[in-house]
Amino acid sequence: MSSLVTIEAVEAARKALADVVRVTPMEPSRPLSAIARGPVWLKCENLQRAGSFKVRGAYLRISRLTPAERERGVVAASAGNHAQGVALAASLLGTQATVFMPVGAPLPKATATRAYGATVQFAGDSVDESLLAAQEFAERTGAVLIHPFDHEDVIAGQGTVGLEILEQCPDVRTIITGVGGGGLISGIAVAAKAANPAIKVIGVQAEGAAAVPASLRAGAPQRVPGRTIADGIAVGRPGDLTFAHLQALIDDVVTVSDEDITRAMVLLLERGKLVVEAAGAVGVAALLSGAVTDIPTPAVVVLSGGNIDPLLMVRVIERGLVAAGRYLRFTVRCPDRPGQLAALLALIAREGANVDDVVHRRHDPRLRLGEVEVDLSVETRGAEHSDVLITTLRDAGYEIAFDR
Repeated sequence: MSSLVTIEAVEAARKALADVVRVTPMEPSRPLSAIARGPVWLKCENLQRAGSFKVRGAYLRISRLTPAERERGVVAASAGNHAQGVALAASLLGTQATVFMPVGAPLPKATATRAYGATVQFAGDSVDESLLAAQEFAERTGAVLIHPFDHEDVIAGQGTVGLEILEQCPDVRTIITGVGGGGLISGIAVAAKAANPAIKVIGVQAEGAAAVPASLRAGAPQRVPGRTIADGIAVGRPGDLTFAHLQALIDDVVTVSDEDITRAMVLLLERGKLVVEAAGAVGVAALLSGAVTDIPTPAVVVLSGGNIDPLLMVRVIERGLVAAGRYLRFTVRCPDRPGQLAALLALIAREGANVDDVVHRRHDPRLRLGEVEVDLSVETRGAEHSDVLITTLRDAGYEIAFDR
């Protein structure tokens, strides 16, 4: 088995990063505390430099290169957060960075990576494919590959998040964080278990890209292709070194759906006033969805990043509202006679719902003679209100098909 990173290595990383990274705040969460029936805190790495925890491991790794290695430059592969972390670290340390990103990576992440001085190249449809391109570039040019998770310096750097959690919440009993390749949770677990082996460390993956549970069941890293809105943790295979940490130190790994994730993002935005990307919100999603229950508290949920495309945020908000039952899209079929549309809208208004969008169709060949179809987008106060509205419309004789 690969040797595990030591607590001494994480403490040394803390000293090396002292003037580089921010000690990010810890914020209480009343909604999550109510669910957990005890104090729940949010570790806001979304407010870290470059928008995520990634700069910690990237800076430590690059800072330990020899002058000759830095002269050759560094190369990385990332969907965005590791890219920005490497680009910022390289600029601070005076070396050139080249970053390979998947085709279709969020434009703001690519733009920010370039703004830190890195050269961005697009290759493949996933981080795994981009990593292959980065490895080929390293072999061809001599640039040093800065792996996004599977290196002891990267794990030690990410472990400084764990040290901060222990200082900010000394009586912490559970730490929940998202898992992609496993660098962050590995480092946090090293710090947490060294302080108190009874602290539970729970990982969360998107169910559409869940390589870690399959790997743990198999007893070795497995490649599991998948797709998820949480692009930052859509890693097809955990690393060999991180897998050793997962086996030895992690108490549990659970999965959440994309719908769970969007609900969590909306909750963080609406109640916490925090902009968190999908990968950064999976820990909150695990509590909201019930994937994690009966945890010892105080608990800390790590919000690992906040780099999200504003256009995606708009879609996520709508999807999250739909998942929470606060936004309905449905179709009503009714007789084609004067005043029918006005009567329908008046009934919706009387029920206290707000119509956001209306499309009225009379000439669709699928409609029966003398019938019209109305597509509606409606804001409600929640799932119970939505059910009341739909029941009222059906009781009034309207034929309804809808997608919540």
